[in-house]
Amino acid sequence: MVLWGVNFAFVKYLLDTLGVGAFLFIRFVSMPLLAFLLLLLVFRRHIARTWPKREDLPRFIACGLIGHALHVGIVFWGISLSTAFSSALVLTSGPLFTLAILVLAGAERLRASQVAGTLVAGAGIGLFLSDKFAGGVLHAGYGDLILLVAASLFSLYTVLARPLVERYGPLIVLAYTLAFGAPPMILITAPSMFTADLGRLTPMVWFGLFWAIVLSSVGGWLVWAWVNHVRGIARSAPLMYLPPPIAGVVAWLTLGEQFTWLKIVGAGVTMAGVAWAQFGSGRPPPREAAQVDSG
Repeated sequence: MVLWGVNFAFVKYLLDTLGVGAFLFIRFVSMPLLAFLLLLLVFRRHIARTWPKREDLPRFIACGLIGHALHVGIVFWGISLSTAFSSALVLTSGPLFTLAILVLAGAERLRASQVAGTLVAGAGIGLFLSDKFAGGVLHAGYGDLILLVAASLFSLYTVLARPLVERYGPLIVLAYTLAFGAPPMILITAPSMFTADLGRLTPMVWFGLFWAIVLSSVGGWLVWAWVNHVRGIARSAPLMYLPPPIAGVVAWLTLGEQFTWLKIVGAGVTMAGVAWAQFGSGRPPPREAAQVDSG
């Protein structure tokens, strides 16, 4: 969560410097290479055994297209139209969509405090955004609406990927979902990279790319998949509320973002909802026998 919180400021800086298309091209070229390099290092001569089973291929493809191509592409488009702190807070609406998906699929039993806490956090997000729309800042407002769509896609990816992580492990899931999700994004963003000003690749930009791609994306996605496997999606989803305060402090220190009292109150309500959902639920809810599997 710390890596992802700090990453919003880096990503905002990179998008303003390189543009959305060029940044996405670099990301989707680098991440599969890094993931498969790790796969080779871990499995070595047994790399052929990591190939997904035929019955799981449709889910791998869906996770690649939804979790990487659609979600990531829309996220960076939205961030480019919004601010680092606002982006971080809006994306915390993901647990609302995750819980809705789990309830509809019957994958986990949810406690009332988890649902209530998440709804309170969602109300905090609405309060936070009301300041922006009331002020008529439509440019950033559109970005926030786009990020809401991205949050729902990430929640869908989280649910779809969980049974794959249980069977294959986080590294194999990351590598092969990228193998299916990265190619279309590389084709779409290649023209932007060819016209980009490579002279803007300063040492700070390279460091930002290292943080955003190696630490936040490759490392973050691996750890997130493992956490969901160990804790269960319903218990780990509220953790997504932790990056906003980190992103807010970093954006204030590095990007000069300013916050009104309404934004601060909205963020506080959101964090209160997190505490309720995360610590007021007692022991983790038992996992249902019928997981979202291959159905």
